[in-house]
Amino acid sequence: MSGEQELGITESKEYSPGEWYAEVVQKAGLADYAPMGGFIVTRPRGYAIWERIQSHLDGWFKDTGVDNAYFPLFIPESYLEKEKDVVEGFDPEVAWVTHGGHEELEERLAVRPTSESIIAPFMAQWTRSHRDLPMRLNQWCSVVRWEATETKPFFRTKEFLWQEGHTAHTDQADAWDETMTRLDQYERLYRDVMAMPPLKGRKPAHDKFPGAHTTTTVEALMPDGKSVQAATSHYLGTSFAEAFDITYSDEDEEKRTAHTTSWGLSWRAMGALIMTHSDDQGLVLPPALAPTQVVVVPIWQEDTKDDVLEYSADLAAELEEAGIRVELDDRDHRNPGFKYNEHELNGVPLRIEIGPHEVEDGEATLVHRPDGESETVDREGIDDTAADHLDTIHGKLLADAEETLEGEIREAESREEILGTIGQHGGYVKCGWCGDEDCEEPIKEAIAAEIVMVPLDRDEEPVHDECAICGEDAEETAYFAKSY
Repeated sequence: MSGEQELGITESKEYSPGEWYAEVVQKAGLADYAPMGGFIVTRPRGYAIWERIQSHLDGWFKDTGVDNAYFPLFIPESYLEKEKDVVEGFDPEVAWVTHGGHEELEERLAVRPTSESIIAPFMAQWTRSHRDLPMRLNQWCSVVRWEATETKPFFRTKEFLWQEGHTAHTDQADAWDETMTRLDQYERLYRDVMAMPPLKGRKPAHDKFPGAHTTTTVEALMPDGKSVQAATSHYLGTSFAEAFDITYSDEDEEKRTAHTTSWGLSWRAMGALIMTHSDDQGLVLPPALAPTQVVVVPIWQEDTKDDVLEYSADLAAELEEAGIRVELDDRDHRNPGFKYNEHELNGVPLRIEIGPHEVEDGEATLVHRPDGESETVDREGIDDTAADHLDTIHGKLLADAEETLEGEIREAESREEILGTIGQHGGYVKCGWCGDEDCEEPIKEAIAAEIVMVPLDRDEEPVHDECAICGEDAEETAYFAKSY
């Protein structure tokens, strides 16, 4: 098999999205499958994308008063047991350490499935007065949940990377503001960085984070019609604070119980990003996240080689000086066509082609990755021009995703309409809902769709007066969808 044949994507996004997705992840150099089932190896290009997601969020967190910390990977069983005062816990998904070397441990250690039970005791220890609040902690780490049976890189693995924020506040209002601040930052990340328009809402009561008062969510629609829970932000009320004794003395020296929140985003965001924008030529990345934003490809014959290479190198240096992540692809053992295909596969947003004509005329030819649109521009001011084109590429990706989302939100007034609409089209179906979990079951049993979201505003009028399933008065609007 030739290099050109091996390089290309052979599966179809439209007709075999699962196989297509796995092929893009591997051939674009994002990840490989680990020897243990349920785990992946994140390759440098994949990790670079995660680092850029992390950089944007981490900066916003710090701008709004969050401090990063790090807590142990292992959690004593007694600590995890204490969390059972609030929730049933993650017992079926927990990986346990029973030995250290050849010695059996006196107490089993859980491999971190989430960190409330190790962070909350220290928040309690560090909180004495109302002056210590709000306390805002975040950690970037990996967690392990022994649940994945079929590995789907970034979407479903036993170990995954994420950030988890944990905060404590004097009252409900301050904690709720915190919850919404983080939700808004997640929405901003998806729209302004990832070029994806999320829906923002909250989970129904039966699907909120165990022990939480309210779970808010951003949901992202995938091209196969399924929804991804893209990030969540939880107002926990006082339940965790009561279990772990997170208390403080108010201004009158009265002992009060803190209100807490937690919020997180995992590398599932990367899976959603790949699935949303990429195509049958390979990976497509928004410029803000692309490890290489611009590739300069010189095109020469022997008699023009020196001039073309010198011109291309000067142009690339100018872009780099302007802060653009640029690669000069001056390999002489690969022809331009191979280079085009390789950089398209790897998701480079903007390609600049330099041939003898561009050198002679003082120009550059710019080609957009998402749609192949090209334009020949003046060489002068190429840094500003390239930056403008990168902004245009982000706008194209966002506009396409918005158009897709808009066409995939439909309404229904009956159980049959919900089933028929999701069965035929996928996407989201809005309907009136009485608020009873039992009314979700007929949909879940028939087509594995569920209520992924309800509106944030509890007082918002439902789209229909009656529950689409039971016919009783509707309390709110439910968004049904199949989900990852």
